[in-house]
Amino acid sequence: MYSLNLLKKYFIDSQIFVSLMGTLFAVFFMFEQNIIKTPTIALIFITYFSGYLYTKYQNTGKLFYKILVFNVICGIISAALILYNHNENRLIKWVIIVVLGLLYDSSFLKFFVRKIPLFKIFYVGLTWALINSWLILPEFNAEIFWISWLFITALVLPFDIRDMNSDTVVTFPQLIGVQNTKYFAYFLIFISLMISIYALKTEYSFAFFITAVFTFIVIYFSENSNKDSYFSFWVESCSGMPLLFLMMSWLIN
Repeated sequence: MYSLNLLKKYFIDSQIFVSLMGTLFAVFFMFEQNIIKTPTIALIFITYFSGYLYTKYQNTGKLFYKILVFNVICGIISAALILYNHNENRLIKWVIIVVLGLLYDSSFLKFFVRKIPLFKIFYVGLTWALINSWLILPEFNAEIFWISWLFITALVLPFDIRDMNSDTVVTFPQLIGVQNTKYFAYFLIFISLMISIYALKTEYSFAFFITAVFTFIVIYFSENSNKDSYFSFWVESCSGMPLLFLMMSWLIN
């Protein structure tokens, strides 16, 4: 039990886990597009990690200034990775995505996206989708965008179920109930899966199909009464599953 608590504190609660899952989701599409590059993988992880740290600790007083310094360093490293390994065009893409992240939840702004009722889930899906379909690719890929956007949007809904009694902004579970929210998530995942079958290579669409089944089960058991670890581990894990199942298929074959 002590080991599990340490794992939760230093790996899951530290934002490393969600950043890793987001990175693995992007790597899945990088393999599909045959554009695997280590500097790009590092860039994605740093971007996710620094962004989630900023969101979590922006209202923590003195600690936030340390986080801010850390984020500035991450920004410099990210810019260097892009300019050394790519070009100015990718740097512009990265800056736009970072700005979109700041607009999502920044307490120094009088108005930010997270305050808009029902809009949060779509916006989070947008930023993840832009990383997968625009930042890491030479040209924008519409199919990867829609697969990512629909899937990640669905994965945000269980977190709204978790927070439905504490959210101060109207969310889908508060508006239409928990069960209808789950139906909505199933629908989004199903559409994402249909696009993946059409757009991705067979082994990749099959890995995404297995992921969709796993995600359906995770969403089915998502309840407001669940422990926070259910969402921070099992729900977050879903975005890393496509790559996991893909690599398992490689080992089997």
